[in-house]
Amino acid sequence: TYSMDTFRKLFTDTSLYNYPRWFKNTLYVAAGSCILGTFLTILTAYTMSRFTFRARKPLMKATMVLGMFPSFMGMTAVYLLMTQFGLINRLTGLILIYAAGAPMGYLTQKGFFDTIPKAIDEAAKIDGATNMQVFLKINLPLSRPIIVYTALTSFTWPWSDFILPKLLLKEKDLYTVAVGL
Repeated sequence: TYSMDTFRKLFTDTSLYNYPRWFKNTLYVAAGSCILGTFLTILTAYTMSRFTFRARKPLMKATMVLGMFPSFMGMTAVYLLMTQFGLINRLTGLILIYAAGAPMGYLTQKGFFDTIPKAIDEAAKIDGATNMQVFLKINLPLSRPIIVYTALTSFTWPWSDFILPKLLLKEKDLYTVAVGL
């Protein structure tokens, strides 16, 4: 027969596995990296879409080239950096790595910002709005769909990742669900 007993046991019996702790750790890392990563990605995409500056095209090309390589290729460098900063066995270290890597995938969001007409920005600037006001009061409300997409992808990546938490978290109480299971 079907029952919820196994789920109750999973969340209450911590003699063999501390699943509730792993779940909280995973939720903390995923939520933190979601908030910080979404913020950084949206700012990066908006900057690349709306402003022209000398290093814009080289930066876009560099992120495209770096995006061709799998992220696990840099695990040795990440481990050494995290050791130097004292962030081994810290959940905040995971959040910082996930959030720092999130803006590399800004191209989808940039494409969304490119579809918003620049005439709206120009009209707001004629009315006396600053660049920050144009971003916060005009473009941000118009870009709710891409913000939701960015937040969801920024949340699911750390939730399901195994390699990075396994590399950086040595204590069993700090494991995420993927590592613990």
